[in-house]
Amino acid sequence: QVQLVESGGGLAQPGGSLRLSCAASGFIFSNYIMSWARQAPGKGLEWVSSIRSNGRDAYYADSVKGRFTISRDNAKNTLYLQMNSLKPEDTALYYCARPRSGYGPPFDVRGQGTQVTVSS
Repeated sequence: QVQLVESGGGLAQPGGSLRLSCAASGFIFSNYIMSWARQAPGKGLEWVSSIRSNGRDAYYADSVKGRFTISRDNAKNTLYLQMNSLKPEDTALYYCARPRSGYGPPFDVRGQGTQVTVSS
């Protein structure tokens, strides 16, 4: 059974940091490009970042470029998102996801999400 389980969300102050993790199971993690996406209240799903299977090539939405860093540990079947310089507009439910093709949406697998709230 393919499964993605996110963790690490919470409350952060503007300018603060959080690190999200995603534990993958049920498929050969190292074979796939993986992504993070987010959904803010009342808005659609927004692609945030993707990383190639080798971990060397990463892609970012303009809204997070320079502040967020995606990484992966294929030995641990785990995807990460380091979020620095957080802004209130980063508040959203963050999902770990596997693209159906390419490096962006649509996704064929998605986790349940972890909530990130940025507020003073």
